[in-house]
Amino acid sequence: MASTLALVFKRLYNKGEITKEDVAERVKSGKITKADYKYITGETYNG
Repeated sequence: MASTLALVFKRLYNKGEITKEDVAERVKSGKITKADYKYITGETYNG
């Protein structure tokens, strides 16, 4: 199950308020996981 933060980011991503690059930065910083990235964007994280 996705974290609460991932749910928020997915909503923002779907509304166009954040980009894939923004989501990738959150993975790099450790705020969300690679699995969260895939949940949010529908793509595998390759960063």
